[in-house]
Amino acid sequence: MLAILLQAAGGSAITGNLVLIGGIIVIFYFFMIRPQQKKQKDQKKFLDEINKGDMVVTMGGIHGKVASIEGDTLFLDVDKGTKLKIEKSSISMEASKKYADK
Repeated sequence: MLAILLQAAGGSAITGNLVLIGGIIVIFYFFMIRPQQKKQKDQKKFLDEINKGDMVVTMGGIHGKVASIEGDTLFLDVDKGTKLKIEKSSISMEASKKYADK
């Protein structure tokens, strides 16, 4: 009789542990993975919507206006005719959003 009670108690402990581990995985997904996926999706959408004349900031901190777009490269007008050729993926944010937050 005692052996049956011990087996029943051990089985419920395993079930409780599995529920706890499952809960941790769900919490980890909603607080870590899902927000990162949303951020990547928003960044991709932003890069796809960049147009000529937009003020942008690169990941290196260079501010400029998009002079032209050729596939995955951009030409930034940074100062009175000075143009830089950069990859589209190196754009961090739109400059007007950065100044609007301050």
